[in-house]
Amino acid sequence: MKKCFLYFIIIFFSWSGKVYSQANCITDPPLPPVLTSVSVEPETGNTLFTWTSSPSSGIVAYILYSYKNGDGIALDTIREPSATGFTLVSTATKYFSVSYVLAAMRLPRCTSILSNSLKSIFENVSIDTCNKKIAVSWNKYLSSPVKVNGYTVLMSVNNGSYTEQANLSASDSSFTLSNFTINDDYCFVLRANLEGGKYSFSNKKCISTKMQRPPSWINADQATVNSAGKISLSFTIDPQSQLTHFSLERKSGRTGLFREIARLSSSDRTVQYTDNQASTDTVNYYRLSAVNSCDLPVVTSNLSSNIVLTLEKSGNDIHLAWNPYKSWLGIISSYKLYINTGNGFSEKTEIPPSDTSYTIGYQQLMYDVTGKEVCFYISASEVSNPYEISGESHSAVICTSPEEKITVPNLFTPNNDLKNDLFRPVLTFTPVDYHLIISDRRGNVVFETRDWLKEWDGMQNGDPQPEGVYLWLLKLTTPSGKAISRTGTITILRSK
Repeated sequence: MKKCFLYFIIIFFSWSGKVYSQANCITDPPLPPVLTSVSVEPETGNTLFTWTSSPSSGIVAYILYSYKNGDGIALDTIREPSATGFTLVSTATKYFSVSYVLAAMRLPRCTSILSNSLKSIFENVSIDTCNKKIAVSWNKYLSSPVKVNGYTVLMSVNNGSYTEQANLSASDSSFTLSNFTINDDYCFVLRANLEGGKYSFSNKKCISTKMQRPPSWINADQATVNSAGKISLSFTIDPQSQLTHFSLERKSGRTGLFREIARLSSSDRTVQYTDNQASTDTVNYYRLSAVNSCDLPVVTSNLSSNIVLTLEKSGNDIHLAWNPYKSWLGIISSYKLYINTGNGFSEKTEIPPSDTSYTIGYQQLMYDVTGKEVCFYISASEVSNPYEISGESHSAVICTSPEEKITVPNLFTPNNDLKNDLFRPVLTFTPVDYHLIISDRRGNVVFETRDWLKEWDGMQNGDPQPEGVYLWLLKLTTPSGKAISRTGTITILRSK
């Protein structure tokens, strides 16, 4: 502050031929001006000041200070004694409210006490997108030395002209815009209406009502039972979406209610999830919703559902049935039945999309069975999806124990009439081990094989065996691991 005064003394000493002594400054100090207004230029952030001149003689300049906690910091000097207004080039009032004071000065080093203080109006704006409200608040302008009659909220939309949005009383310090248009730019300026037709303006504050773009679609790609027996889900989201939070819901059975089972985040426009809690014996329905910043679902996918396959035996038939897959945006191209008879799954047949059942005779499978179980699953495939996504859904694997039956005839007629000419045990499975021995009544072996498909033609070493009763011994191991040993008789009848 002292350096500033010395600078003014050097400059202003040449302005006046009249020199005032330091004693005159003590006994007859200059009187301060009256600061009458402080106003912000909204577009530039510069601050405009007006005041009434000091009534004291010999004034050569006015000094402008920012004022805080009783202390002044010199900002600028107005070197025109007759000046009653000034523009301070500064951006401080864009960010906070500033208090200002003035002092009058005459030479040498003779400065008045500080004037009254006035504070710039600082306006703040916040947005509540969830409730579609914009809140405007400000610090009250000091109603002295010029009375404040009230406030006017000025608003501009998308750089348009400012219009009066609200006229408020001098006691108000906030205003709420109850509705706004999405994806527009709003700017606000507050005007304090002073007595005598004067004004004081605040800073300009702008806010965008742009919200994150929701997806225009969410595709439920599939609900499929994975190799671990859990339901795996996949969703694809509109790539133009700016939302990254999602709510996954499930309902079990047709009469269930949808309940949220997970909150998920994804920024790559796909969502993958494995439902470890749902039973694959029940049809479960899933949907995914995009959630906005207000925690509200805005767009929901189509449904996806797991396929439940059931199996029922009836005589020598195996009946398979399943629920139709629901609800791809495309269509089901077909169902495919896969069977594992002991050497891994392979496709058995393709089934039209209108069918949801299939019957297979066990005799079609029995010679392929090499394991302890015969297992099945159904696969559905999607085509004509509007977003070119091809879904695929598998049911859970369902298994049944193979029919391990052994039937041994007790008579055959090897007379070359092509009817009942050969003998062998009839099996409904392929044995793991097999040994068949046939002997006559004296215990002589007439036929022996370890090939379960080899048949006895009633010959031994090319010679026909006589009619009569023969003994057989059968030892084998079934695919399920059972060791079986059986004996019986077989009768040769040639004359029939």
